[in-house]
Amino acid sequence: MKLVYFNDTGRLVKIHPATLSHGCVAKKEPIKPLEERDFILPEGTFPWIVMWDYGEFGLSILVSPMTDKK
Repeated sequence: MKLVYFNDTGRLVKIHPATLSHGCVAKKEPIKPLEERDFILPEGTFPWIVMWDYGEFGLSILVSPMTDKK
């Protein structure tokens, strides 16, 4: 699955390191304002997304693949 994130925050968004270690494929460089970033997730998964605002230290996004299997 491909997820496209568009950064409309007006701020730099850093990629949380767990995004890549959880199985997403994406560039690890921060996402600039008004920039799109593709996140490729493993087949059969959907994205679980969390964003943190660290104030003056910036924003961080985590994209983690999830499944419906229990």
